[in-house]
Amino acid sequence: MTERESMTEEAFELSAEKMRKHGLSDVSIKQFKRLYDTWQSEQSQTFIKENDVEALKEVPYVGDIHDKMNQQQALDAFSKTAFLKLNGGLGTSMGLEGAKSLLPVRRHKARQMRFLDIILGQVLTARKRLGVPLPLILMNSFRTSKDSLRLLKKNRLFEQHDVPLEIIQHVEPKLVLETGEPVDFAEDPELEWCPPGHGDVYSTIWESGLLDILQDKGIKYLFISNSDNLGARPSRTLAWHFAKSGSPFMVEVSRRTKADRKGGHIVFDRKSGHLMLREMSQVAPGDESDATNIRKHPYFNTNSIWVRVDALKAKLEEYDGVLPLPVIVNKKTVDPTDSDTQEVVQLETAMGAAIGLFEGASCIEVDRMRFLPVKTTDDLFIMRSDRFHLTDSYEMEDGNYIFPNVQLDERYYKNINDFNERFPYSIPSLAAANSVTIQGDWTFGRDVTMFADAVLSDQGRPSYVPNGEFVGPQGVEPDEWV
Repeated sequence: MTERESMTEEAFELSAEKMRKHGLSDVSIKQFKRLYDTWQSEQSQTFIKENDVEALKEVPYVGDIHDKMNQQQALDAFSKTAFLKLNGGLGTSMGLEGAKSLLPVRRHKARQMRFLDIILGQVLTARKRLGVPLPLILMNSFRTSKDSLRLLKKNRLFEQHDVPLEIIQHVEPKLVLETGEPVDFAEDPELEWCPPGHGDVYSTIWESGLLDILQDKGIKYLFISNSDNLGARPSRTLAWHFAKSGSPFMVEVSRRTKADRKGGHIVFDRKSGHLMLREMSQVAPGDESDATNIRKHPYFNTNSIWVRVDALKAKLEEYDGVLPLPVIVNKKTVDPTDSDTQEVVQLETAMGAAIGLFEGASCIEVDRMRFLPVKTTDDLFIMRSDRFHLTDSYEMEDGNYIFPNVQLDERYYKNINDFNERFPYSIPSLAAANSVTIQGDWTFGRDVTMFADAVLSDQGRPSYVPNGEFVGPQGVEPDEWV
């Protein structure tokens, strides 16, 4: 062992010991060891060159599939499907302290509906109308578990006894960039830890024994998606297509727009012939223009996947519970809200990257209505507006799912409490808006309408849009006749 290898091993052992004291499992430590070793060997910096891949072009479209669907076969496939939601996020980028999925989205029949309320509604609707068991499992973090389970158990219509309601995602230490040692942050020790990315779902599933339970209950297919994507609803059409295809692993992709050009996308690896996920951080220098060309690479990864329970179980057995996914190195500060705190590294993997491990993996093109993520208050602004209607089957419905470009001043709207304070009644109407740009500190009255390319400029002081006003390219439109 070289001196450098010895120092690396010593630095990792400090993390391993910290994880043991934190009560973390051998599987989580083994997974972190793989991420750590990959990072230290600089394999995580391997770029995916444009010349080494082929663009994904011919993808079956869900609309065409629906027209050919055998209803009975679709119902049979759906009856053997379980629904897993990644629910570990805290929404810290919006200033939230609890589970992001407990953030109110909009009202339905006078009730305030949170992400989890809507997800539960989608599940209960499918169970009632189609007579399928459709087990729901949440992958929670230690910080989202209690509140999320309380909401599930409070719903008197929701019952589930034979399949666990949750699995708990792993955590790992944030690392000091210069030394590779676990960071110490006495001001808030919780900030010393981070999740290993949503690729952690596989080792968490493995360790929980969930696959054995699902197989015992006759479940053959697992649909996995993010809890902040309310478009990712259970679908018998997709269940039927996935079952019929024979594919072990299927990723939902959608048509890229200019807004999606920097998102992860699926490509063919020329060397292996397998599909693979390429994130923008993996694009080789000089290839950015090709990677962001939405004509050359027309589809992006929605991070909603379908996987066969037996295929996933076999693959996890092959790798002893830790899949060899590409490592993503995220450089941040230990307190992400304070750029003056110590610089750290977070080691992560992406769930969709597992597509490269499955022979015969596939993609399916879905409509934009299946990709409605809420990552920022800009997204929430649209979600709470009149662009959407929450149906009785808990579908977030819009006319064309082509939304205005929204840019809210981060100084006053990024934090959810600041955001709510400035919209005390409701979000302005966006039905006629092409884009919305708000600079400065604006508070809104009732029944405000935004149209065309609506702009509000910074007045240098707190400002107010009165009740019933129209906001367009000239700001608050004058009400006098010319």
